[in-house]
Amino acid sequence: MGAFERLRSDEREDRDRQFDHIVGNSPALESALAEVQRVAPTDSTVLVLGETGTGKELIARAIHNLSARCGRPFVKLNCAAIPFDLLESELFGHEKGAFTGAVAQKIGRFEMADTGTLFLDEIGDLPLGLQPKLLRVLQEQEFERVGSGRTHHINLRLVAATHRDLAQMVARKEFRSDLYYRLNVFPVVVPPLRERREDIRQLAVHFAEVFARRMGKHIEQIPETTMDAFIAYPWPGNVRELQNLIERAVIRSDDGVLPNPLPSPQTNTTPPIAPQGTLRDHEATLILQTLRAAGGMIGGPRGAAARLGLKRTTLVSKMKRLGIYRPRFQQLIDEVNEGPELAV
Repeated sequence: MGAFERLRSDEREDRDRQFDHIVGNSPALESALAEVQRVAPTDSTVLVLGETGTGKELIARAIHNLSARCGRPFVKLNCAAIPFDLLESELFGHEKGAFTGAVAQKIGRFEMADTGTLFLDEIGDLPLGLQPKLLRVLQEQEFERVGSGRTHHINLRLVAATHRDLAQMVARKEFRSDLYYRLNVFPVVVPPLRERREDIRQLAVHFAEVFARRMGKHIEQIPETTMDAFIAYPWPGNVRELQNLIERAVIRSDDGVLPNPLPSPQTNTTPPIAPQGTLRDHEATLILQTLRAAGGMIGGPRGAAARLGLKRTTLVSKMKRLGIYRPRFQQLIDEVNEGPELAV
């Protein structure tokens, strides 16, 4: 349909080529991509920060693709996915007979990434015992395989990523301060999906097209009520959660219409939004209902802002824009209470 065709623009195709399928043009995302463009041509170490599911690996690939190392190896390793006793071998490799079970020589990720880029995901999960060895590689660009005294020299660029607060880990002595400062040369913060809601429509269409093509289906329509629900939802799992729910919806789709895949609300959670009315109405209703559930508190760990996954200042700004302020606060909540039960 027309909306889908408009999104298949030359500008979108250029963005896909340049940023390896990073979808969206919200101010928050554009700010992060501007930082990517700034640091990519250098050989500096980059630390990609962001919540789980925000697309940190795509940012790392974009840094590689926009650098002079494009076309050379892009090697990745998730530090949280490898058992401690195998992680050193995965990083640096080992010689035959270096330990029980080492029946052949193994090339590690550092050696594989020589002349290219090594992406270490979940760097906050790197064991303390291996951190000095990683620091040495970053500083000297050299290492030894496990069980070997021969020094290997390499030339690579490191991009690391984490959802953890490394500064707090350093304060708790859970992460070496010297390694943290060596990694934190140029941080790039990937915004969570709730801070780039302008991109949700485009992301939903993109994922619907991708999965429909893979499954041999044809999605002609995403109802506005479904799209409004997407925009209002807090997305704790970020883009990955949206992607997975769209895949589920495509599987369940009939007659070219994408159903709403969002989970049904529970009785002890914030009452959901009605499919009637404008998006502004939906947003105001959600905020009022959340304020009611929070006992009128805006800030704090149990306040409305935390329940909505927003910063306190962001929620206050939204309340001002929607005309929700103290003199009318109780009146507006009473109006919501008197209305019919709401359901997504």
